[in-house]
Amino acid sequence: MKKITLILFYFIYAFGFSQSISNYDISVTTIWNTSNHTSIPPDPHWSPLAGATHKNPNDILEFNVTAPLTNGIKNIAEIGNTSNFINEVNQAITDGSANQYLQQSFSPRAANNSIATLTNILVSEDFPLITLVSMVAPSPDWFIAINSLNLRSGNNAINNGWKDTFTVDVFAYDSGTDSGTNYTSNNLVSSPRLPISIISGFPINGNRMATITFTYNSSTLSTDSLEFVKKFKLYPNPSNGNITMSNIQNIKLKNIEIFNVLGMLVEQINVRQNSSKIDLDLSQLNKGIYLLKVLDKTGIIAIRKLVID
Repeated sequence: MKKITLILFYFIYAFGFSQSISNYDISVTTIWNTSNHTSIPPDPHWSPLAGATHKNPNDILEFNVTAPLTNGIKNIAEIGNTSNFINEVNQAITDGSANQYLQQSFSPRAANNSIATLTNILVSEDFPLITLVSMVAPSPDWFIAINSLNLRSGNNAINNGWKDTFTVDVFAYDSGTDSGTNYTSNNLVSSPRLPISIISGFPINGNRMATITFTYNSSTLSTDSLEFVKKFKLYPNPSNGNITMSNIQNIKLKNIEIFNVLGMLVEQINVRQNSSKIDLDLSQLNKGIYLLKVLDKTGIIAIRKLVID
C-alpha cells in the first residue's frame, strides 16, 4: 500500500500547556460497485482526499443548511480541484479555527477498493475534529465526506482521552450546485444553490461509498514535556536562518526536524548534548515558512512555525 505523509501546516505554538497530542494513521477504502449502487460510469475515479483538523463543528463543511457553499468545496465536488479549498483551510489556520491541511491521492485509479492513506497524523486536543472530502468522479457535483468527526473519546484514563482504532462508513453527498441526476449529466447550474445533502436516490441509493479507519498509534501527555513546551523559546523568528533554541535544560532531546509547507522533510539535526540552548544554522534553506519539530525519545514534544526571510 502506498503511503505518503500529509501536506502539513501546523501552527502549534497556539497549543495549550495541559493538552495531549495523538498520532493516527487514516485510511479511506472506496466502495463503488453494482452490488451497492445502480450503475458505474466510464472511467470512475476519485479526486485527492482533502481536509483539515479543526476546532469547532462545521468550521470546514456543513450539511443541510441554506448558507452559500464555499468555492473550495464546490470546486472539489464539481471538478475535483483542491486549490480554493487549500486557500480556505490556510485562512482558517490563520484565523485559529483550524491547524493543518491534509491531502492524499487515491490508488489505484479505480471505482472500488481504491485507497488513500495519511500516515502519522498529529492531532491536538485544541483541534480534535477532522473533516475529509473527495469528489465522486465523474459526477455533476457529488462527493464523499466525513464532517467534524471528533477523535476525543471523553475518557482521559485511556489513550489520554483519544479514541482507539475504529472504522466508520462514508457516504456520498450532493453539493447543491448542479442539478444533474446521473454521473455524466450535462452541466445544469442550480440557482440558487441548494443545501448539501446525502444522495439517497439513483444511482447511489443512499449506500456507503467508502470506509475510513483511524488507527491509533500513540499519544503524549508528559509533565516534563508540557513544561518544556511552556518554556521553550525559538528566536529570532523571522530570521535569516541562524536561530537559537533556548530553555531546553533537563529534557533529553533526540533530534530536530524541519519541514516545508508541503510536508517534505528538508533538514534533520541530531541532538547529542544536554544544554540550555542549541544554535541552528538553517541559512541554506530558501526563504519561506517552515515547520520545526522537536522530538525526544517518546516522540514529538514541540512544534513551531519558523519563518526564514
